[in-house]
Amino acid sequence: MNALVKEPVIAWTDVGAVTDVPLRGARRVPAPGGDIAVFRTGDNQIFALRDKCPHKGGPLSQGIVHGHAVACPLHNWSIELATGEPMGADRGKGCAPVAPVKVEGGRILLGVVRG
Repeated sequence: MNALVKEPVIAWTDVGAVTDVPLRGARRVPAPGGDIAVFRTGDNQIFALRDKCPHKGGPLSQGIVHGHAVACPLHNWSIELATGEPMGADRGKGCAPVAPVKVEGGRILLGVVRG
């Protein structure tokens, strides 16, 4: 017999239009578990991370977006937007948790995993 695997339920919240986030920029979204940084890359992709660098807690939403990464404004650590992992020599030294995010009809939906 195969055991049934319970899939987590994701509750989606509309946090604004894609165009509310500038190209190669970010917006901070308050959340109960800590602020989330929503990023828009130059090729118009949307990513979301906890707004806290794994190095010293710098606000990633205030960093410079380059390619599919963001440079922390405090010490210039580059963080991959898809994984939250530091890049280069800092890889493996922590992680900025990734938040579930999707785009529907030009709107950004941020997910909260439940159960």
